[in-house]
Amino acid sequence: MQRKKKMVFPSATLVRRPSRHAQRGASLLEAIAYLGIAAIVVIGAVALLNSAFSSAGTNELAEQVNAIQTGVKKLYMGQTNGYTGVSNAVLASAGVFPSTVPVTGGIATNTWGGSVNVTGTGTGTFQIDYANIPTAVCINAVTAGGSWTSITVNGTVEATLPLTPTQAQTDCSAGNANTVIWTSS
Repeated sequence: MQRKKKMVFPSATLVRRPSRHAQRGASLLEAIAYLGIAAIVVIGAVALLNSAFSSAGTNELAEQVNAIQTGVKKLYMGQTNGYTGVSNAVLASAGVFPSTVPVTGGIATNTWGGSVNVTGTGTGTFQIDYANIPTAVCINAVTAGGSWTSITVNGTVEATLPLTPTQAQTDCSAGNANTVIWTSS
């Protein structure tokens, strides 16, 4: 018996395997995929941040309005003529405004650069007026309830409290320029 010889082709020895060093870097397709995924992550993070800032703004507004309401009631508790003479200057001197509501020369401002005014109505009630409230914060603030006589949103007086979210959405339609007046007795 004759053994078969293994045949070797000369071209087989010339074929090289690609080295690991020759495969450096990413292709254009991989780079585009990476940038697309990064963009999706960034957009998601921005959306979560916007939601968090809106929620924080709502909480801050509720805390400010409640602190002012409590401070005014405490300051005028023993007065026989109700809330006559309530003004930003008097309340600032008495330390009623929370530290998050800066008051300069009797002018108080809120987080969004709008004015904050507290006035007595002469009928045993006083009003806390906030301007330039963003829509999302406005809707959340006016649906929160509380011990208010009425709430006026952009000129619409609402005496049935708390407002429903649907009614709040209708009332708080001025973009970032909503004005809310809380009336308390």
